[in-house]
Amino acid sequence: MFLTFITFLPIIGAFLLAFFPKKSEGAIKQTALAVAATDFLLSIYLWTNFDNSTHKMQFGLNVPWIESWGINYHIGLDGISLLLYVMTTFLTMICIIASWDVKKHIREYMMAMLALSTGMLGVFISLDLFMFYVFWEFQLVPMYIIVGVWGGPRRIYAAVKFFLYTAVGSLLMLVAIIWIYFHIKETTGVATADILFITDHLSSSVPLGTQKWLWAAFFLAFAIKVPMFPFHTWLPDAHVEAPTAGSVILAGVLLKMGTYGFLRFNLPFFPQASYEFVDVIAILSIIGIVYGALVAMVQEDLKKLVAYSSVSHLGFVMLGIFALNEYGIQGALIQNINHGISTGALFLLVGVIYDRRHTRMIKEFGGLSKQMPVYAVCFMIAALSSIGLPGMNGFVGEFLVLLGTFQGIGFLYAACATSGVILAACYILWMFQRVMFLELSNPKNMNLKDINARELITVVPLLILIFWIGLYPKPFMKTFDASVSHLVSKVSPDNFRPKQDHDAGGHHATLITKTELAKLSQKLQKTSHN
Repeated sequence: MFLTFITFLPIIGAFLLAFFPKKSEGAIKQTALAVAATDFLLSIYLWTNFDNSTHKMQFGLNVPWIESWGINYHIGLDGISLLLYVMTTFLTMICIIASWDVKKHIREYMMAMLALSTGMLGVFISLDLFMFYVFWEFQLVPMYIIVGVWGGPRRIYAAVKFFLYTAVGSLLMLVAIIWIYFHIKETTGVATADILFITDHLSSSVPLGTQKWLWAAFFLAFAIKVPMFPFHTWLPDAHVEAPTAGSVILAGVLLKMGTYGFLRFNLPFFPQASYEFVDVIAILSIIGIVYGALVAMVQEDLKKLVAYSSVSHLGFVMLGIFALNEYGIQGALIQNINHGISTGALFLLVGVIYDRRHTRMIKEFGGLSKQMPVYAVCFMIAALSSIGLPGMNGFVGEFLVLLGTFQGIGFLYAACATSGVILAACYILWMFQRVMFLELSNPKNMNLKDINARELITVVPLLILIFWIGLYPKPFMKTFDASVSHLVSKVSPDNFRPKQDHDAGGHHATLITKTELAKLSQKLQKTSHN
């Protein structure tokens, strides 16, 4: 029940805010912040009481929901989902503080943010396929409203594009879910949508050809959400038009639902199909890494530059997942968290100067380090984190991903992906130079105030996490070690590659099983008898 309470506390808070008078702006903001902060502290309690030694689900609850269909309210957290769950509550709290200066429909805005939090948290705890789908679709609605009502000049276009892309991709996933439900019912005699039960029984009863079609249906929904190249075109529009807090949530949590989906469904449901598609995913990921970096390099809008950097960084995450080894998947999981921290900080910092100047064009700035020295230091830390400087969080994730890629997919893929690190340094440092250094020549920048206390409260916790993970990642890595080891045991390429040994001459000789040896012996006996 405790996990249920944490998950639904934000939407309960949103319901209570509906009874607040619209004019009570201070009370509305304070209540929303109190709910979000309480939720974050309770999620920290979950983390500190989590048993790192097991891959099994914890804090679980499994009760009948739609009993006649075998659909249960089944929830739980493992190492793969826990940190994403905690990061969701953390970023929700940060975003409510960052939204303190929202001018219109404040009550409705805070309600939407809290409802969005429950939708996102529900995705990470769901252990029933239909329940997962309900939360997956539900979180689209408050995000659509946040972009469409409080976004920029092209907010309606961006909100509709975001909604259509993600909803259409999800429909094919729904078809696959229904097929799996009836297949499990037919093959096991059990009417259930339980994710753990399906994981244990699905892959062994579905031919590889069918697995590939089902894998593709889930792939489309998750690839759009990540977003992978070429399904990424909704992301820059949504980021640019969303309010600052909306961009932070989008980058920090919503994109991670896609990568989480691959880890929770594609790999364990269809391990052999996942192995068959490794090269396809690796190629698309590397294209995304290089393409996202090159497009970011030519952007004149700061927010659009950070948005395209997400396409590049999430390419590393996908590459790590489909390395199908512990290094790669560990790197992908920690990079999931790193991206939410570093890119979230960058979006918050871009929002700071947008609030002052109402422009994000790089050419409008220059020399800000002279006028806003504290702001420049914060921006520098977030920027260096984004390019993976050793000692900061980005380095840990990228190093593990590249190590896993080299070990699991090959040197060529790892070498190509490494170019993304170099390109990231180019576009981030060039942007930082143009914004923070050069001459303070624009009169509009000469009276800008440095970052204030409230803005620092939103940014400093992220900067602390950048150094914490970069210098001492062990508490984070230990959280998902057991879950990653268990997942790798199911999806390791060694399970699907033909087993080979070396003969005396150094040539590969295929190992023959006892069954195959018995059949061969029978054939030889028949031949000899004839």
